[in-house]
Amino acid sequence: MSQPKPDFLNLSVAERIQLAEDIWDSIAAENPEAAALTSAQLQELKTRLDAHEKDPSSAVPWEQVRSELFQHNH
Repeated sequence: MSQPKPDFLNLSVAERIQLAEDIWDSIAAENPEAAALTSAQLQELKTRLDAHEKDPSSAVPWEQVRSELFQHNH
């Protein structure tokens, strides 16, 4: 017996983003291999880290990004 699909559109964008983060965290905690990065993703991270180390002033703290994101979606 299948359950009806929840109506996610009743949630705000901020709430849906939080829900997606919570689901992703639960998957990673339960099955770390499912959240493993590909070699291309690892290379992209290295590229971005190298760019950041060359110019740290270009970075925006996650807390600021997240705060601004949630402010605009209420």
